Amino acid sequence: MSMRKEIPEAELARQKEIMERVRSVTESSPRPMLAFVDTYGCQQNESDSEKLRGMLSEMGYGFTRDESEADVVVINTCAVREHAEQRILGNVGALSHTKRANREQIIAMCGCMVQEPGMAERIKRSYPYVDLVFGPHVVWRFPEYLERLLQKRKRIFDTTDDGGAIAEGLPVLRDGSVKAWLSIMYGCNYFCSYCIVPYVRGRERSRRPEDVLREARSLVEAGYKDITLLGQNVNSYGKDLDDGVDFADIIRMVNGIPGDFLIRFMTSHPKDAGERLFAAMAECEKAAHHIHLPFQAGSDRILSAMNRRYTKSDYLEKVRLARSYMPDVVLTSDVIVGFPGETEEDFRETMDVLEQVRFDALFTFIYSKRLGTPAAELADGTPREVKQERFERLLDLQNRISGEKHAEYVGRTVRVLVDAESADERADMLGRTNGGRLVHITGKAEPGSFAEVEITDSNTWALYGHIV
Repeated sequence: MSMRKEIPEAELARQKEIMERVRSVTESSPRPMLAFVDTYGCQQNESDSEKLRGMLSEMGYGFTRDESEADVVVINTCAVREHAEQRILGNVGALSHTKRANREQIIAMCGCMVQEPGMAERIKRSYPYVDLVFGPHVVWRFPEYLERLLQKRKRIFDTTDDGGAIAEGLPVLRDGSVKAWLSIMYGCNYFCSYCIVPYVRGRERSRRPEDVLREARSLVEAGYKDITLLGQNVNSYGKDLDDGVDFADIIRMVNGIPGDFLIRFMTSHPKDAGERLFAAMAECEKAAHHIHLPFQAGSDRILSAMNRRYTKSDYLEKVRLARSYMPDVVLTSDVIVGFPGETEEDFRETMDVLEQVRFDALFTFIYSKRLGTPAAELADGTPREVKQERFERLLDLQNRISGEKHAEYVGRTVRVLVDAESADERADMLGRTNGGRLVHITGKAEPGSFAEVEITDSNTWALYGHIV
């Protein structure tokens, strides 16, 4: 029986009425009212921020990148690593100056970090100028909170932990005109021992296929060319629905929308990535041949301690299967170095995965303890300098592999989606290959257009070429 919940239409209609009321207030202001939304962390947070900007726009706010100009500042936070938290809290600390200069300024914090146990209380105690704190489950209530603050300056803290519900039909204001994030599901059921996400984002819940398809069609009609389907684990899509539609089906459905565009997705859990997904990607001409497939560690012992639910050989078999369907597939991944108890032998197993798979790029991290997760209780006797040395060896190996993989493009002509004008004096435009590789392009083209680009040079991080 599905535990999936949706916010009632009547409740969402009430939020819309509130937006209209707030708009009448902002429009009566003698000067334009401005907002600043600052986002940390993953693409799911970016997607939430697009909804926050959409609601702010409906409420009559314009936007600024300068906190001191803003009437409303929203900090959308990340909880994945301690470093991100420290940076966020440092930046929130600096907002005391903007609040001192403008007593009417409203400062809000939302996102994963504020949902962590004890964090809301810490903010309440240490950052008295923060007016509003709310978790990921109640983003849809933002207009209600803002109206209450405009009417009466009494601090609001809402970190309701109800597992989350789906809120359809919220306004969205996207940053660019070429790329779009499209959330197809929220939350995670996989409780990897190092990860705080299931505790702050709640259980998996999938949007209905018709709602995903409706939004995808509207994005294509609006001219977006690079559509990324988002979920903490997109391969779990549909498990909480009763219609038999899975993630491979969603790719096929979106592929069926008329138009010239690319379908991307993230993130994929290796346990659930399989033949149905790879076959759909191979058979759908709009599906980008790029899979971000985090393996995290190469040692079976460490993978078990991480509760990843696959082995090194399982992972390598997934890679072999994906390449059998798509010989040109671009593979990227995440790796954690220095998980509690990791030995030199364990680390060599991770290095062996890099050598065998030869990833196009990696996102690499030194383990960050997250209070409230099982891994935080594990003994960890490895000195920081040993972890750092391993981390640098991993980077050196991956940088060499990335450089070699990119060098293979030189002399080839590839189809590139042009994103934007380049700030690099050596190029006119920036773009991405089907596999997501960054290309510095010589020659002019409209952002959002596809161009045939001959690759003439490369380095570890990017390709260089000219329009044919």
